[in-house]
Amino acid sequence: MAIVKYTLEPNAKPTKEQIKEIKKAAKSPIVYDEDCPELTEEQLKEFAIIAKKQREERKKKVIALRVNSSTLEKAKKLGKGYTAILSRMIDLCIDDKELLQKCL
Repeated sequence: MAIVKYTLEPNAKPTKEQIKEIKKAAKSPIVYDEDCPELTEEQLKEFAIIAKKQREERKKKVIALRVNSSTLEKAKKLGKGYTAILSRMIDLCIDDKELLQKCL
């Protein structure tokens, strides 16, 4: 089997040919060998525990926040996902001591 290398372009959508290859690969059976052995039940349980921990760490909390009407309108103009953008902005501000000091 040959190794195929690709250079990924950020934000680039896959071509029709790439989508076709992905679908073909998804239908292919998994071949286990010394480079890719089948996982044991113990390993699978360990991965499940790690995955559950990571999901919990990434889970976001829902809060109520009062903002000016004009601020909310500007945020909504950012389009779908504006709440995620606001969340990232808060994260950046909390981690930036200088910016945080300006807001206090």
